[in-house]
Amino acid sequence: MAGADDIIRAGWPPRSVFLDYPLGHTTGKPFAPDEQYDIVRQAMAVFDAATEPGQMVSLDYQWSSEADWKSAATDASAGDQRAPRDETPRYQHDDDRLAAEATMAGGQ
Repeated sequence: MAGADDIIRAGWPPRSVFLDYPLGHTTGKPFAPDEQYDIVRQAMAVFDAATEPGQMVSLDYQWSSEADWKSAATDASAGDQRAPRDETPRYQHDDDRLAAEATMAGGQ
């Protein structure tokens, strides 16, 4: 499950569910347990039924009736200092990088 479809496509998981909500809210709005349960149930149904490699299903939920939350989430003047997305791999630890490079080179 993810809230960034470009990241899903870059990672190419065997199946995925996209929810167009702010990052960090992939399973629903805070303090909305009914919505959260419904989203998770729908996602689990997708994971169970998906048959096509790389299949991504978008759930039909709206964070708000206005799309202004998207611009606020990426507005540097509002405190977002993230770098633009690119396809450069990033690793938390150097050991992670080494393991990934070994895997990509055919070793393990």
